[in-house]
Amino acid sequence: MKSYSIPPSGFTIFGFEIAFYGVIISFAMLLGIIIACVLAKRRGIKSDDIILLAIICLPLAIIGARLYYFIFYGVSFKEFFNFKDGGLAILGGVIGGIVGVLIFCAIKRNFKILIDIFDICVPALILGQAIGRVGCFFSQCCYGSVVTNPDLQWFPFAMKVETYVGSGVYTWRLATNLYESLWNLVGFALILIVFLKCKQKVIPTATYLVWYGLGRAIIEGIRGDSLFIGNSNVRVSQMVSILMLIIGASILIYKLIRSILKRKQKNS
Repeated sequence: MKSYSIPPSGFTIFGFEIAFYGVIISFAMLLGIIIACVLAKRRGIKSDDIILLAIICLPLAIIGARLYYFIFYGVSFKEFFNFKDGGLAILGGVIGGIVGVLIFCAIKRNFKILIDIFDICVPALILGQAIGRVGCFFSQCCYGSVVTNPDLQWFPFAMKVETYVGSGVYTWRLATNLYESLWNLVGFALILIVFLKCKQKVIPTATYLVWYGLGRAIIEGIRGDSLFIGNSNVRVSQMVSILMLIIGASILIYKLIRSILKRKQKNS
């Protein structure tokens, strides 16, 4: 297991370098759109509307992911447009996507479908996040803290990361990108079941907020390349994840209490 080698970051076609990260993210986006189109039929929303939604949301998600990284990592304005070296934050992409959903509903002049759109999108979103973290593995980012115990220096528990770009020196790190990928893949199965089985709206969205928020909050705590708020020790993505968890749990508790009260009223 300790003979594990560094995965290639990409490949070359006709002299052009193509990063696995970009290919994997593109595949995740395409698969997400297909899944959302299939699920949309269950809520009476046309596939054409999902395509329009994707056209609006995807660019905003990329901008949001870059802005999030830009704000909390301290990237200069000149470096902001240099996407070649990476620098996208998933939670920023989620925020950008939410803005896109709001714009979509405004264009349609129908905010009544807002919850339906969220419920349709969250299974596709968390699957995209699961696939995207595999891209992080190939690009050698979103890794965990240093693993100093030789007995724990094995893949996939840990991964080798180049200490400094171009140095040729590698350090064993917790493979948090793969931990999160697996967590999100399980979450996709769970949220898809909730979407298909539960008749109540917003439950799939709340389930996503709880599942992703919980997993990301825990995993972020052992990340070795987290974004922090200013010069503090507060991990910004961990705080956002905890907020997501609280919001999702509050919705589920509210729905549960409301369901219990309705049953009592019927029985009385």
